[in-house]
Amino acid sequence: MKRYGLIGFPLGHSFSASYFADKFAASGLTGECSYENFPIEQVETLRSVLPADIRGFNITIPHKQHILPLLADIDPEARAVGAVNCVKVLPDGGFKGYNTDVYGFELSLRKMLAARGEELTSLRALVLGTGGAAQAVHHVLRKLGIVYIEVSRNAGGPTRLSYDQLTPEIMEQHRLIVNTTPLGMSPHVEAKAALPYDAIGSQHYLYDLIYNPAETAFLHEGRLRGAWVKSGLEMLVLQAERSWEIWNEE
Repeated sequence: MKRYGLIGFPLGHSFSASYFADKFAASGLTGECSYENFPIEQVETLRSVLPADIRGFNITIPHKQHILPLLADIDPEARAVGAVNCVKVLPDGGFKGYNTDVYGFELSLRKMLAARGEELTSLRALVLGTGGAAQAVHHVLRKLGIVYIEVSRNAGGPTRLSYDQLTPEIMEQHRLIVNTTPLGMSPHVEAKAALPYDAIGSQHYLYDLIYNPAETAFLHEGRLRGAWVKSGLEMLVLQAERSWEIWNEE
């Protein structure tokens, strides 16, 4: 049996186990492969919780950055991001970290913008949140030449604004808004970032890394005002498939 899994805490919102179960069933691999959830509150306990024969695992909040000291090797792109969401177990038992969020977000965002014929370099972005997922988004935006500003509860200079500093003028200048926070994730579906939503219009793109619910309160506000909106489901599928490729590369 080839064993894979997901670590994080809590894991009640995770879709990965069911996704891979469906994938294994569709591919005739149900008896050969398994994917399990491993709720781990302290990442330092990882070795004592994971089965000895695990071949690879994904990582979700809050461990995408905390796991870095436990890795024997880090893929250059993951190192540049400073966060890991995919680990391959090496033949000697060591861990190598990757960031497949970068792959998933970049491809999904490109598809969203291409559908409207949007020029990448004509965009400026607001990135809501400053955690591990935000680091992957920052990396992709830099790669695509999209200038961005971080938004968090506390300001930190010209490149990090607080929510109460967002004026209609700033919203008009930044037509791509990416939510990397857990605000609006099930079961707290009513929560949303404190944005001046009336400043959002049909020229905006709202991308939410959350996939459950399919339409968050953040995306709902944008759709009501004519913005193009997209949930994180496609990104999740793309990063999961990239993880599968990594685990099975020779």
